[in-house]
Amino acid sequence: MAPRKQEILEATIAYLLKHGLADLSLRPLAAAAGTSARLLIYHFGSREQLLAEVLDALHSRLRESFAEVSAREEHEPPLRTFWNWATSRRNFRSLRLLYELQILAAQNPDTYGRYLTRNSRDWVELVRAALPPAERTDAMATLFVAVFDGLFLELMSTGDRKRTTAALDEFIRVVRRARSSGTRAKRGDRDVS
Repeated sequence: MAPRKQEILEATIAYLLKHGLADLSLRPLAAAAGTSARLLIYHFGSREQLLAEVLDALHSRLRESFAEVSAREEHEPPLRTFWNWATSRRNFRSLRLLYELQILAAQNPDTYGRYLTRNSRDWVELVRAALPPAERTDAMATLFVAVFDGLFLELMSTGDRKRTTAALDEFIRVVRRARSSGTRAKRGDRDVS
């Protein structure tokens, strides 16, 4: 990517992190990026292509950041590690913007369908890699992503971090109990719960 285009992309991401997508207009965005609306279109082709490139850049940064976190040896379950990472001051605004863009993309699948498919596949693969070997299935990874998505949307909507974190911890306990019951069943132990 040309240096000027990269600068504009960075400024666009900074602007969107601060203002979100609601009422997005190219003129204020361009002014914040130190350019004009005409040059935004020149560099990116269209508003939709600009947003698609923002989606790609943001998605890549978040995946790299989470890969770094998940590579560390943690004493918490991977889903809790992911939640802590996502709700941290460093990542919350970026993830919130990613969800805003995802909702926009879902409303315009003809324009953003490629992104939607890739985004879903990439996150499922990332989560699957963090799961214990016996649970590394598309179904289990999809379940974990869906629970996270629902709770993160609830957090974005209500701001109730305590309740959403408690719900996540309860889901983790449910999974642990199911694992434990499954292990006992495989060994032929009687389930006394």
